[in-house]
Amino acid sequence: MRTSILLALASLLGAISAQQTVYLIRHGEKPADDGDGLSAQGLERAQCLRNVFGASSGYNIDYIIAEQPKSSGKRTRPLMTVQPLADDLGLTVDTSCDRDKPKCVTKLVSKYDKHGSGNILICWEHDALTDIAEALGDDDAPTYPDDSFNFIWTDPSPYSDVTSETSEMCPGLDS
Repeated sequence: MRTSILLALASLLGAISAQQTVYLIRHGEKPADDGDGLSAQGLERAQCLRNVFGASSGYNIDYIIAEQPKSSGKRTRPLMTVQPLADDLGLTVDTSCDRDKPKCVTKLVSKYDKHGSGNILICWEHDALTDIAEALGDDDAPTYPDDSFNFIWTDPSPYSDVTSETSEMCPGLDS
């Protein structure tokens, strides 16, 4: 009897620990002329995220998704924002989804849910973050502010609700 209870508890704990959380962030700051890539502040934010989401953080990031860059050099900001973190974690950033294809992101998350063990970080253009949260199942997804680059949206499995919005708290960038 005692062995049965212990096995049931172990099974339950395994199922609970398999529940991933999706974290959604905006790419780093862009140049004042709206050119390609990141500004100096955006590059600084990319470095800061190495600490915010790094191996010693509580985020346990094991999969990173960023929107697909264009061959012209456009839409590179999300990848540039998370690449230093991915390098630190030994991960390859999945850039297989176009910016305007939130259902593609949903498919990646669903596929990862079947075999992944860590959490998921999604970095995208801010207007499309709401679309991604909605495609994941949030019927009342927040709107990412135009003038902010520091918010982390937390969307735990089953991804039906962004449960918190916190700051990355990057020194010199966020107050």
